[in-house]
Amino acid sequence: MSLSRRNFIIATSVAAGGSLVLSACSSGDAGGGDGGTGGHGGADTYTGTVTVGTKEDSTGPAPEIEGARKGGTIRGISPDDFSHLDPQRIYYAWNSAGGNLFIRGLTGYKIAQDGSMKLVGDLATDAGTMSDGGKTWSFTLKDGLKWEDGSELTVEDVRHGIERGFAAFTTEGASYVQAALTGENDFRKVYKGPYDGKHLDSVVLDTAKKSITFKLKEARPDLNFTLAMTSYGAVPVKHDTKEKYDKDPVSAGPYRISKHTVDKSMTMVRNEHWDPATDSIRNAYPDSFVFEFGPEALQSTDRMIADSGDDQYALQVYSGVPADRIQKVLTTPDLKARSYNGLLSSTYYYAINTRRIKDVKVRQALNHAWPLEQIRTIYGGPSAGDYATTILSPDIMGREKFDVYGKLKKPQGDPEAAKKLLKEAGKLGQKIVYAFPQSPTYDRTKVVIENALRKAGFEPVLKPLESSSYYDQTQQIDNQFDVMWFGWGADWPTGYTMMQPLFDGGTIGNGSNNVSQLNVDWVNEAIKKNVTIGDPKEAGKAWAELDRRIMEELAPIIPETYQRRFHMYGSKVGNTVFDPLYSAAILYKLYVKA
Repeated sequence: MSLSRRNFIIATSVAAGGSLVLSACSSGDAGGGDGGTGGHGGADTYTGTVTVGTKEDSTGPAPEIEGARKGGTIRGISPDDFSHLDPQRIYYAWNSAGGNLFIRGLTGYKIAQDGSMKLVGDLATDAGTMSDGGKTWSFTLKDGLKWEDGSELTVEDVRHGIERGFAAFTTEGASYVQAALTGENDFRKVYKGPYDGKHLDSVVLDTAKKSITFKLKEARPDLNFTLAMTSYGAVPVKHDTKEKYDKDPVSAGPYRISKHTVDKSMTMVRNEHWDPATDSIRNAYPDSFVFEFGPEALQSTDRMIADSGDDQYALQVYSGVPADRIQKVLTTPDLKARSYNGLLSSTYYYAINTRRIKDVKVRQALNHAWPLEQIRTIYGGPSAGDYATTILSPDIMGREKFDVYGKLKKPQGDPEAAKKLLKEAGKLGQKIVYAFPQSPTYDRTKVVIENALRKAGFEPVLKPLESSSYYDQTQQIDNQFDVMWFGWGADWPTGYTMMQPLFDGGTIGNGSNNVSQLNVDWVNEAIKKNVTIGDPKEAGKAWAELDRRIMEELAPIIPETYQRRFHMYGSKVGNTVFDPLYSAAILYKLYVKA
């Protein structure tokens, strides 16, 4: 389906500590710091494993965390407030990270201490039952589910959360389920939401059995993954205040919002009606969370380093350690011990405009020429992340590591290999217009990119663009750029949510994330075929094969890095684990040390 209107947001964390919002996915990054090696919950422990759990895995309570205790207050520091609290208006990863404390949907991810994940039933008793080749999905609610006022959470409330996604005021959220239920990208012309008293015929309830069944127009064997997105969280029918719900949502999770001063602070306290026996995902050790909004990465890092007063109970919940403090943190044992890190769930890359650069050999030559080592050095060196060589990021189910262009052996670039391909194509001296967002970091990387392209036989033309209008310009089908800095992360850990938005020719249009404007029949057909494969292992294998074939035969992008984020926390904060989904702290796993 066309995803040209997606409202994903992630932001790159680069060595200069600059932040740029980029149109990408919910599994993103929105901070101002780079990553580092080592650290509890980071990429050294994250296995990238994603499996589908059983009914037993879905049964609460969540596994106890060794050494954890109940009580106290955790203080989260972030440069930004949560931009939305209404689940149907949430797509941004930071909003989802916070939403996990009070929003619950049919399914969710049970994350182990090593970062491995199981998709389990959250409100549902299990991860769902599929039939009819993926066109029908059924779920049954657990017993004992309640809202923060003590009222029962019902299947009508779950349906309401789905149907609200069709309303005119919920355009910020995901649209996968809406399109699958109606068979239309413009799904609001079919159904406009539940507020006129009408319900979707394709969502069937059995209130006696507490079951909900989705009858899709399009087969979606991974719908249970889709439903784990915050956008499909339940909302109480009786307490829905429409647009106002965004300011005062009702909790189904372990915490409820007690006070919120926009852009300054938010306090969350225990939801006494949350029953841990219904929740296999969330622990809830602190009595409360107090979020402070505003401090930038450098300021929050210096406070974490000082570790005094209430900051002993604080942590950087979303922004990370900036470049001008990263070496101090990494080389000071007691500071490094109070850190956690992980790879972001996204691939940063450079999109090659295949409408302008039609010759595959030229695109392959660009991959050989690109100076990954010099770029990563500017970002902060190995602490900034790992070199990327694939389209799929490491956390995607079935993803296979390969290196078509020998970038791991020659990350500085291979100008001779690039020149050879250009000569074969008769394109030595090919002009390449490179567009990038203006920032201190990218103003530095442009220099090494320009030098590498000249050395490889290209004639580079640099086009710095205002960061505020960067996507407006690069996502135009008639743009005049050959190579454009970009990035993407999956909405759930399957290949579909990377391959379809980036390479499905049917999505090409102004505002599309198919910035490469790739439109190849066998790619389009493979995407349509792979999304219907019911077996997760077989589907993962198919997406990995497509990844390799696209890079070998079409080379529409130049993979750059799987970036790493590095965070600090106070000495009284326990169990800081990096969230592989949202590139933040797993808030519901934290506790206050005695």
